[in-house]
Amino acid sequence: MPSVELRGKSVLLTGASTGLGPHIARRLRREGATFVLSARNVEALRALAGELGDARVVVADLSRPGEPERLAAEAGAVDVLVSNAGVPASGDLETFSIEEIDRAIAVNVRAGIVLARLLAPAMVAQKSGHMVFMSSIAGKLPTPGLTIYNATKFAVRGFGLSLREELWGSGVGVSVICPVYVSEAGMWARTGLRAHPVAGEVTPAQVADAVWSAITKNRAEVDVAGVGMRATLVAQALAPGIVAAAGRRSAAAIAREQGERQRDKR
Repeated sequence: MPSVELRGKSVLLTGASTGLGPHIARRLRREGATFVLSARNVEALRALAGELGDARVVVADLSRPGEPERLAAEAGAVDVLVSNAGVPASGDLETFSIEEIDRAIAVNVRAGIVLARLLAPAMVAQKSGHMVFMSSIAGKLPTPGLTIYNATKFAVRGFGLSLREELWGSGVGVSVICPVYVSEAGMWARTGLRAHPVAGEVTPAQVADAVWSAITKNRAEVDVAGVGMRATLVAQALAPGIVAAAGRRSAAAIAREQGERQRDKR
């Protein structure tokens, strides 16, 4: 399946206003992309649009019924979708209200699926395009204290990889990005916590480079992680029980503290 040359291509980027969004936008703008930027924060979106130069703004709250559909309609035909919007959804299951569960599923999972459903036909018709879905290493490693977040990221990863196979040969590529904890910007950085040394952290620039690489090289899945986490993923595939036992000791406490510090962002 062909790669995508970004110069002159239009990109719909969700979750554009804060966190990883601006970093992804700046990286793709360097390659000549134009943008439809979407998030809830209109002031931040307008500031980013002004910085990028060639961008439209569509304010949308993807947790609300009908908003992904409206966003797709207002965005119109685009060449690339980067489904980046997300909420933390960290913490033990019993700490979540039903409304918070619904919001996590709506933003982290449903919105990207709906946008793909509505934008893919035009891409297929023109026999070119690309869709990127932001999953996480949490979409590969189950962790106590991240029950809902794990569920949404496993779902995103499964959807993206399956859609890639479904669209194979159509000219439309699909990629999944799986970062570990991201420093400097985004949901994890705002907690003020530090990741376990085995897990490690990566920078927003590394994640943005991964998005660029996924699009331009049509990569199915990109893990953005250091050597320690990559070794853990290999161990997970070979001996999941051992990795799960280690996680109960090393990861659960951090995950639960993360949940407490991100509770107001659900």
